[in-house]
This record gives sequence, C-alpha cells and structure tokens, in this order.
Amino acid sequence: MERRRPPQTEEGWYVLHDFRSIDWDAWRNAPERRRSQAIEEGIDYLAASEAVDDADEGESATFAVLGHKADLLVLHLRPTLADIDTLERRFEHTALAEFTERADSYLSVTEVSGYMSEDYFDEDAEVEDTGLERYIESRLKPEIPDSEFLSFYPMSKRRGPDHNWYELPFDERADYLANHGEIGKGYAGRVTQIISGSVGLDDFEWGITLFGDDPTDVKELLYEMRFDPSSSRFAEFGRFLSARRFPPEHLGAFLAGEPVPQEDDTESAHGEHGHSHAGDDADGHHHGDSGSDGHHGDSGGPHGDDGDGDEDVRSELEELGVYAGQPHGEDVHAVVLYSAADPDELFEEVDGLRGNFDHYDTHVKTAVYAPRDGGDNAETAIVSLWDTERAANTAAGFLADLPDIVRQAGDDETDSWGTMGMFYTVRPEHRGDFTGAFEDAAGLLAEMDGHRKTDLLINREDENDMFIASRWDSREDAMQFFRSDAFSEAVEFGRDVLVDRPRHVFLA
Repeated sequence: MERRRPPQTEEGWYVLHDFRSIDWDAWRNAPERRRSQAIEEGIDYLAASEAVDDADEGESATFAVLGHKADLLVLHLRPTLADIDTLERRFEHTALAEFTERADSYLSVTEVSGYMSEDYFDEDAEVEDTGLERYIESRLKPEIPDSEFLSFYPMSKRRGPDHNWYELPFDERADYLANHGEIGKGYAGRVTQIISGSVGLDDFEWGITLFGDDPTDVKELLYEMRFDPSSSRFAEFGRFLSARRFPPEHLGAFLAGEPVPQEDDTESAHGEHGHSHAGDDADGHHHGDSGSDGHHGDSGGPHGDDGDGDEDVRSELEELGVYAGQPHGEDVHAVVLYSAADPDELFEEVDGLRGNFDHYDTHVKTAVYAPRDGGDNAETAIVSLWDTERAANTAAGFLADLPDIVRQAGDDETDSWGTMGMFYTVRPEHRGDFTGAFEDAAGLLAEMDGHRKTDLLINREDENDMFIASRWDSREDAMQFFRSDAFSEAVEFGRDVLVDRPRHVFLA
C-alpha cells in the first residue's frame, strides 16, 4: 500500500491554554485580607506574564470564560516548554491559586508546513520572497490580538472508513486547504486566528484560537466553513470555549462580579488585530490564509541590510522637508505588490479587502495605482499603508492572494536596493506641472549611475494622488540622488504644487 507524503513542518512557540474554575463559595467566605492578597498576587502574576518578564520573547493574555466550563483563561505563548512549565508552577505559588481549580488545559506549538510553501523547506531552493519569510515568522511567533472575544476549540482530521484525510495524496490535501482559505478572505480584518499543532502533545491534532470584536463574526465564519468539504468530510472537533479579554489590573473587578474590562480601558493597547495565523492540515485556513506560495511583495517598512543606513536616509530626507518614516513621532509602513491582472477586476478584489482592513486603527489606506504610461508590460501597483510594521506584514499575507501577483518589472536580480516610494498629493491646478517635472526628473535619472527604473503610478480613485517607485543598484546610488541639487530643486518645486509635503516610505 502506498505511503502518503506528509508535509514538512517548522515549529515556533509553545502554546498553553490554562482554564481555571473559581471556587466561589471559598472566595465569598474568605476574610478580606486573604482576598486582597489573592488579588494582589494574581495581578502581579498576570501582569508579569503579559509583560513577558520570565522569558526573552513570547505573549500572554487574560480572559473571562463564559459558561460553566471554566471561569478564567490564561493564554501563554513561549519559546520553550520549560518556559511554559515554569509559568504553570509559578501560578500555583500565588494566593489566587488557592481559590482556583484547573478546569481544562491544552498544550500545542505554532507551526507552518509545506502546504504553504514547499520551497521554504527545500535546502537547495532560494527563497527570495522576504515578505513570505516575514509572514512565516509572524505565524511561528504570533502576537495575541487585542480583540475582545476569543473562541477556542481543538480539532483533528478524520480517519474513517469513508473519509480518511491521511490517505489523500499531498496535492489533493493542498487543494482542499487552498479552497478552504478562499472562504476566509471575506472575514479578513474581522476574525483572526492562531493555529497550533498538538500531535503528540495533547488529545487532538490542532488547537484553534479565534479572535474578534464581534462574536457573531466568529459564529458566521464557522457556520459557513461547515459546508466546505475540508470541514464537512474531514474535520472532527472538540468542545468550544468562549471568553472575553480583560487587563490584569481588572482582576479585582472580575472577582467582584463587576463588568470587565472597565469602561475607561476599552481601547486596544496595540490596535493591531490583522494577523492571520492559519494552520496547515488544520481547519485553520478560514481567515484568508490559503497556504498558497504567493509573493508577499515588499512588505513592511524599513528593511534592508542595515537599519542605521535607513536612518541615514530618513535624516537626510527630513532635512529637505520630505516625510521619511518617523519625523515628529510619525511612522508609516507600506506593502506594495504588482499585478498583471485586469485593472478593473483587481480593483474589485482590493476594494473588498480594504473594507476589512478599515476595521483597524492601524490601517492608513489601501489603493490601486495604475501606471501613467501603459503598455504590454505595464503592471498595476497595490499600495497598502499601515501605522505599524507588524500590521503591514500581516496585510501582505492577504494581499499576496490577489490575482496575478508578480514581482516588480525589472526586479529580477537580488543585488538591488529595495524599492522606495515617494507619495505625492498634487494640487489639481498644478497636476500638469507635476507630471512635466516628473518627465524631466526621469530623464535625469536615466543618466545616473546605479539607477535601474523609476515609474509614476496614479491612484485610480484620485488622479492627484501619485506614487513614484524607484530601484537602484545600491543604497549609496540612491543616496547620491537624494544629495543632488536636482533633488533639492524638485523638493523646493513641490512646495508650490503639492497639498502637503511628500511622504517617503521604505518598501523593502
């Protein structure tokens, strides 16, 4: 009998869902001194866990569980099992532990597999898509989103006489998961997830943790997924537990039966929810992660060989009055991808994603920019700006699934400096002046050493919003242009024709 090929996997952080029940009778009957001590030590433990005082990296969060299955959930992600073990035992030494019993727990580890990108696991393959690498890193070391609602359940893939997941060929399994992920795109920005593997660690094969601000979004998503063959034929689920997040300092209010979180603390601490950490064989490709090996474009902002060099560029541009990433405490990060798809069809796809992105405060804008000079090789740009690098990297995962994503034209070599973007909002009466100035600058750039290409792209929804992308042999080649009199004159010219100062954003 033929042995089916399993996907290769890479593991990241270990995950512990620690569910606790409160002995409410003991709590009510305890003297005030003991209750105060339990609250104080409980807050210290939970706050220290969320601050990750015990390890070099990781995540923790505290939740109030709804229903009879438990009262409290402490969710931990840490690099090693030893870290998890220590956290478990440290809790038992708090005064709060005297009033709790463990109602349930689940141990797992974050993972990625070859369903997503076989090249990532091929030692002989050159994975040049740094956006993909960063996206995979965000799945192995995820951040717990600040969404209020959490739903956790374990699941396995069916091994029955009629439907056996593990007897399917590799390609068929990959197709199931890719199709499964298509459904989840409609929930991008509303429901996020952390998928972790638990084969050999706990009773099921995966743990699925879903996050959202509206519980009905989670309900609708899971209901829709029940009709997908990946779930209807091959998925078996454990019990579901639902919870609401609250900050550690509100532990006293939680134990007193008061509302949590308190009204004055409902704002998200990070404002960054959109990381989709889909699993592999798991039913976790709900939320827009199809596991496809698409290009993630130039994700996140400042990247490159050395951060100090990026700071040098920012400083020099800032002196010229050009927004360069972090003046006056600002910070914008960008994802830019290029597509050969029909521009109208591409715009419809992007518009759908944008509606989901707008749920997050970290989203600045997402727009489609068409090349000013079309042609057979002309490519349309999708630009997505975010307040944080993590949010930009997450958005790259969704944007990479857009149709016919390609690398930037002319960017076939690996020794060039990453694309940079100059975003301009032009006064309508000076639009012709601006495009004329660009033509003059393009002629100058064509004669400069180290210059590869420069394109002017225009926002399909606002002809006065323009984006210039350039590529150079090296960082120093680009710096020579920024230091030139021609660039200074261009900036000075812009003061008269632009609505605001140009914004420079690092795209690679």
